[in-house]
Amino acid sequence: MKIICIGRNYAEHITELGNERPENPVIFMKPDTAILRNNDPFYYPEFSKDIHYECELLVKIKKEGKSIDAKFAHKYYDEIGLGIDFTARDLQAHAKEKGLPWERAKAFNGSAPISDFISKEGHDATNLGFTLEVNGSTVQTGNTSLMLWPIDELIAYVSNYFTLKTGDIIFTGTPKGVGPVKIGDRLKGTLAGQEMFQFEVK
Repeated sequence: MKIICIGRNYAEHITELGNERPENPVIFMKPDTAILRNNDPFYYPEFSKDIHYECELLVKIKKEGKSIDAKFAHKYYDEIGLGIDFTARDLQAHAKEKGLPWERAKAFNGSAPISDFISKEGHDATNLGFTLEVNGSTVQTGNTSLMLWPIDELIAYVSNYFTLKTGDIIFTGTPKGVGPVKIGDRLKGTLAGQEMFQFEVK
């Protein structure tokens, strides 16, 4: 099972971090050891002093495919979820400065809390709203209609490079509003008005 993450897929998030708008989707990966399930707590790692939350819509792949045409991409998933791409911003900044890979900043243990998945039936994947609250205050509000590359285009693009297999998860990018977490914070994510996760930082 692969965790495929998309960076810089919301224009306002690109602006808030001062990044360059990419010509194509930015892809990076997380190992399965990054996953946190069942609202398990996130333990703040000792190697960073600046861990940021990035709330994202998730897509679970339901069958194998490669070089998928975007017009058929909807046939390759029928479940959606919500997750956090935890990022060690201090490590990432150093890696970007040196032109180095992001794995230490993005793929560390526990860096991918995920919700249970729900059927996409009854939801418009091109116009899905989601939110993240930290300690009861809304910090991120996103909608898939604001993606630079919609879900079907992401599936098609990624499948040109990596064969997608049943159970693979795609993190589709985060909207504006990312920020730091601290020990004791409680994070709650909602998708289309439905609570998807709630867990604590320890």
